[in-house]
Amino acid sequence: QVQLVESGGGLVQAGGSLRLSCAASGRTFSGYAMGWFRQAPGKEREFVGCITWSGGNTDLADSVKGRFTISRDKAKNTVYLQMNSLKPEDTAVYYCVARETWGILLVNSYDYKYWGQGTQVTVSS
Repeated sequence: QVQLVESGGGLVQAGGSLRLSCAASGRTFSGYAMGWFRQAPGKEREFVGCITWSGGNTDLADSVKGRFTISRDKAKNTVYLQMNSLKPEDTAVYYCVARETWGILLVNSYDYKYWGQGTQVTVSS
């Protein structure tokens, strides 16, 4: 059974940085895509970014391009979301996701089978 455990959330001032980590376990992830979604209070879940495990291809939402980067460390079975120049509107619970996609990048939440428990990111103005 795939398990995803997020860490690294917290409170930061606008303009600051945070790095979220997602430790994955339960199988090998060749052929998988992994990514991040976020959900703010009263809003729908929103795609942030994703990465293919094998090739490292990435996709990021327009709202975070130029500020966030997504990467993975195969040796540590961990996916990272580096968030720079944070804004109050980035405040949300951030979820790590995964599924076998055979190299395809997916941006819809209903496409992902495995979800972490979420980590809170709060950006103060």
